[in-house]
Amino acid sequence: MPFDAPPPPPAKSSEPPMRPAVLRLQTGDVIHATSFGAPLAAPVQGEVVFTTSIVGYPESMTDPSYTGQILVFTQPLVGNYGVPAPTRDQFGLLRHFESDKIQVRGIIVNDYAAKYSHWNAIESLGHWCARHGVPAISGVDTRALVTLLRNRGSTLGEIRVAPAQPDAAAALATECRQNPPVFADPNLDNLVARVSTPSKLVYNKGGDIKVALVDCGAKQNIIRCLAKRGAEVTVVPWDYNLLDDGDAYDGIFISNGPGDPKMCSKAAANLVAVMRHQQTSGKIVPIFGICMGHQLLGIAAGFRAYKLPFGNRGHNQPALNLVDGSCVITSQNHGYALDDTDGAVPVGWAPYFRNANDGSNEGIRHLTLPYSSVQFHPEAMGGPLDTEFLFENFVRDVRTFKLAKQQQPQQQQPSLAVASASA
Repeated sequence: MPFDAPPPPPAKSSEPPMRPAVLRLQTGDVIHATSFGAPLAAPVQGEVVFTTSIVGYPESMTDPSYTGQILVFTQPLVGNYGVPAPTRDQFGLLRHFESDKIQVRGIIVNDYAAKYSHWNAIESLGHWCARHGVPAISGVDTRALVTLLRNRGSTLGEIRVAPAQPDAAAALATECRQNPPVFADPNLDNLVARVSTPSKLVYNKGGDIKVALVDCGAKQNIIRCLAKRGAEVTVVPWDYNLLDDGDAYDGIFISNGPGDPKMCSKAAANLVAVMRHQQTSGKIVPIFGICMGHQLLGIAAGFRAYKLPFGNRGHNQPALNLVDGSCVITSQNHGYALDDTDGAVPVGWAPYFRNANDGSNEGIRHLTLPYSSVQFHPEAMGGPLDTEFLFENFVRDVRTFKLAKQQQPQQQQPSLAVASASA
């Protein structure tokens, strides 16, 4: 955010030139490939991560949570359904993308389908990448690359594309020998500050409840999921002090975002101040977080965040609901998690969801107040939709607490956190 219109594709789009390319890893591995995206003159670096999603590459590639990362697709064939047009819905949000540009630093696939086929497509994946200046390489043994990342953990990498000249491959080899990469870790920067809105934005003005969305790199479908349930959504910068707006909001939502949550200490400090003010004044409003928002709420509550070896990214991650024992299939994209081991859970809080694969935390909830968060993405545009009910729970709690405040302004409001968790 802000949501500016992407550059329009030309009436007739041609494929970008396919040139030799290499992926160089911090491990010392050098992988030869073919470029089908932007024919960059300079190398591009990022953290190399992988996703197990089978579909949804337009949504994944425009997800601000992937800022600073080079994304490896484990699905062997990518690009077969092209890229849709940047149309917008009734709220002014992009229908098929999660932000107004490609957020990944680059993509890596095994087999690129230049000949796409889909009723909604207007251009190829390669042409879309080239328009946005994003490198894309194919011909990579992604099974071997993912095995390396699983064994070693996510690593830094660099994509270099050969120049446009007859001896391109030889020139690229010479360039790689003469200029070995010096890797810079994007997680040492505040990536959230790069993707957050610089000023307030309002969607669905006039909704019956007013929700503040703290933008740490919010996906557009988060706004849509709130707006279509009747909320007026005010998107505020990641470091915005909500106490400056007094009692303007009936609920607070903290979005997803990229990088290390410890780089966003100001956002966590703001949440500490908000929760302390609510509890001392008795003016409680529900708070809910997703992904980075989950980690920031956890840090504000007293949890510790740590880096996972290679993260969880994909549309098929099972998470166990620790309240009712159910298992849901979720979409995920994170490299950090909260520590909820014995002795690490702050007083008054409890784990909410747990990853059924690696046992990592996937959600927290307050035991008496309407504060909760999840690590996964209930708003996932590429699916699955198992956990969209969490938006229903949040909006219901917001309306309930708003009504209680109107009817009993001088009395302590009720807590629905446990009821919501059981719904």
